[in-house]
Amino acid sequence: MHTNTLLHPLSLRRAEPADLPGVLTLLADTAEWLYTRGVRQWPRGGFGPERIEPLIEERVLFLLDDELRYLDPDESAPPVATIALDEHADPEFWTPADDPGAALYIHKLAVARPWSGSGLGDALLDWAGAMAHSSGLPWLRLDCAKGNPRLQDYYRGRGFRHLRTVDLPHRSSGALFERPTEDVPTTVFRDLTLAELISV
Repeated sequence: MHTNTLLHPLSLRRAEPADLPGVLTLLADTAEWLYTRGVRQWPRGGFGPERIEPLIEERVLFLLDDELRYLDPDESAPPVATIALDEHADPEFWTPADDPGAALYIHKLAVARPWSGSGLGDALLDWAGAMAHSSGLPWLRLDCAKGNPRLQDYYRGRGFRHLRTVDLPHRSSGALFERPTEDVPTTVFRDLTLAELISV
């Protein structure tokens, strides 16, 4: 595990409207980093607020925070990572034969560059799989860039199976992956969403 995660306590929570600027910054930084590597999955410059605000409103966007940032209330640091997890199967990719309702779907997974290589992506994938498992769903699914074999290999290395690649000329994404869900305990960060579920 990278030293960042040992020295900085992390917590996962649902995004709030006030988090929008930080999320947009993180996604824009990630998109630019992808562009420098020739990957065009996300729009250069990131996403407009109209793409992210609905995820916040639907309460399906989650942020990983460095808890030390709260020691300085004037600091508006962007989140360490972000992930959206929902039941929205992209109809251009997932067909009725895939039984779209049998899975939760990952979107907008991004880890801030200073935290790259710290295992946070792996931990968020495990958390997402555990959330799907607790919902009684057998699959965790995602789509990623057709032209990014390195990212596809990353998902294969995390237990995802490549189902197929949907090649649509107007979409950079289209490589479809899934893996069985399982209840994996998360130890890398505190899951503040658990308290929210208990209080409901």
